[in-house]
Amino acid sequence: MSGRKGETSYKETAFGILPRSRLIPLEIEGIERAWNFIFKNVKRRTQITPEFLKEIHRVGFAWILPDVGGRFRKVEVEVSRHHPAVFYRVPQLMKDFCDDLCVRLQHLPAISHDLFLVSLIGLLAWAHHRFLWIHPFLDYNGRLARLLNNIILLKLNLPPVELQVETKRKRADYVRALQEADRGNMKPLEGLVERAIVEAVQELTK
Repeated sequence: MSGRKGETSYKETAFGILPRSRLIPLEIEGIERAWNFIFKNVKRRTQITPEFLKEIHRVGFAWILPDVGGRFRKVEVEVSRHHPAVFYRVPQLMKDFCDDLCVRLQHLPAISHDLFLVSLIGLLAWAHHRFLWIHPFLDYNGRLARLLNNIILLKLNLPPVELQVETKRKRADYVRALQEADRGNMKPLEGLVERAIVEAVQELTK
């Protein structure tokens, strides 16, 4: 489908077929809805489960895309030359991912320990990449992956961070870091996570 210049991307939504320019404000509100749900429901003892992540996705995006929000994908996809797992493996992969994440959280060093920051950076980068590698939803995986970082931080009673992907350059750095992680090199993604943590601390100390 084509349209006016600069409006080449369209999606079928609960509000009709919308160009990207009209979808962006809805997505921003969706992220706010998801974040509010997280902030109200995530506590130290909250378990990160596939059902919980699906509920966050549903709250944030089902009102925009009813057939997508809160539902694991049922089709094959390709994302920036990455071929995620076949769709029928997603439920088991997500269960394994959440179980693994729970164990890693339990074995994270105490905040007072010298290794805590290094371990936290590694955990956030691993969780972010693994979630996107599985690509459980048909859409909004990147947004939920970035929210997942903050779910982990909230469980640790730490302030949220924001991985910078807004500008063209920062988006390119982010995509390259994920591609490197696909090849087994987590350093670029860990660097982006560390930068986000530093920026969050600087913001708090202003």
